[in-house]
Amino acid sequence: MAELKPTRDGFGEGLLELGRTDPRVVALSGDLEDSARAVWFKNEFPDRFFSVGIAEQDMIGTAAGLAMAGKIPFACSFAQFVTGKALEQLRLAVCYQQLPVKIAGSHGGLSVGADGATAEALEEFTHMRSLPFMTVLVPCDALEAKKATLAAAAHPGPVFLRLGRSPVPVITKPQDPFVIGQARVPRDGADIALIACGTMVAQALSAAELLAKDGIQARVINLHTIKPIDRAAIVQAARDTGALVTAEEHTVVGGLGGAVAEVVVQEHPVPMKFIGVQDRFGTSGDPADLFKAFHLMPEDIAKAAKDVLQFKQHV
Repeated sequence: MAELKPTRDGFGEGLLELGRTDPRVVALSGDLEDSARAVWFKNEFPDRFFSVGIAEQDMIGTAAGLAMAGKIPFACSFAQFVTGKALEQLRLAVCYQQLPVKIAGSHGGLSVGADGATAEALEEFTHMRSLPFMTVLVPCDALEAKKATLAAAAHPGPVFLRLGRSPVPVITKPQDPFVIGQARVPRDGADIALIACGTMVAQALSAAELLAKDGIQARVINLHTIKPIDRAAIVQAARDTGALVTAEEHTVVGGLGGAVAEVVVQEHPVPMKFIGVQDRFGTSGDPADLFKAFHLMPEDIAKAAKDVLQFKQHV
């Protein structure tokens, strides 16, 4: 069985490695460094760590100032707080000036579980990808999260990293490359393409196994970068398979599915279905139960794939 590990742990490991190799790297927290795993950096580099308290707007403004002084700041908090409360500061202090501020949004999605709707970030893809110059990364496991953190530090502009609290299977390998803007294809197939990000990549791979039992060969695409999106991989999948399903632990309004559809409708229109949260808030509960209640399970992806294939036959 695959190792289970939260993506926030991969971020913490990557941030610590950056601290040891690049003196420009600093970290900030909105009083949630333990939850975001920035506490490991804080313990080793206390002089390069800044706690601003529960004041996310101040944290982003301070991070912008540090970036202007030549630092590479990582600002860490719950995804809902750092994107929701600090949107204006992200827009004007960071993106407008194209500063290399890196935002680590932990506890993204329904898998926050018992914290409930107020802490479950389900809209941050929509917010972040709409900001000019913002890069949006959604690693699928802890290993990819570490690689994404290292890549974010080297990236010249602002970056948002979506991280999770619940353990997820480590499905990538140490030798797998991670390049911002380049999707990965962990499973090939010619009948339909399942395009997923974050925790839903593992769900999509399980869905592909279910479909294979019915003779349907599904390509699985790990679209770890929502912006800049890998247009070539999406268009190739549309041309090769003629049908797509997107899967995200996020609202379907303006999220991964919308980003993929924007490419498909312009380049090579094909039937599509979106798996995600259907225009509602989250709720409190065990993450496994929430995935079932919100229809984010492999069975849900497989059913959507079969529905899309029915449309495909009539196109």
